[in-house]
Amino acid sequence: MTSASDGSAGTPQELDLDEQIAIYQREYPEVDPQVEKIVTALGRLNRRMNVGYSRHLSAVGITSAEWEVLKALVVVGRPYRLGPGDLAKRLGLTPAAMTHRIDRMVSEGLVTRERDERNRVRVIVELTDLGRSKWLETMRMASAFEADLLQDLAPDERNVLGDLLTRLLRRVEADQPDAGGRLTDLD
Repeated sequence: MTSASDGSAGTPQELDLDEQIAIYQREYPEVDPQVEKIVTALGRLNRRMNVGYSRHLSAVGITSAEWEVLKALVVVGRPYRLGPGDLAKRLGLTPAAMTHRIDRMVSEGLVTRERDERNRVRVIVELTDLGRSKWLETMRMASAFEADLLQDLAPDERNVLGDLLTRLLRRVEADQPDAGGRLTDLD
């Protein structure tokens, strides 16, 4: 890490990608600079996107954990309902963690939790009007943020990038099918 060049002494700043790769090559000559540049850029981009999304979510008044639940409920379609176990599996959470998250969201009015009328043993989590409103507001903010993020890419470049990233993702998902959720080997 270097000091910022704007005179703010002691303020840490990330190295330029090429500088960082050069240091990696100096310290580990076997590193493939092309691969390292791609994965480092993806990592930095992911971190900055997460910070940006977190700021937008905070402005809307929800957490990223709540956002994940709202998305999962919207994805299943109307009437936006799932059992807590199904939600936990989709989000890679333990049942206890899912229960805690649902408790918080019920108290905030984002979801309801009711007994299934057809099977009184089963519980159903359903998106409320407020939860859907928060989802829509977040989608609007995210769409603007994402458009700004990709503004320097022409439509054909966006298509190529999307295709390349999708191809990478498919291979990683095939090699690591459990990596989308909770990893049992990390417990």
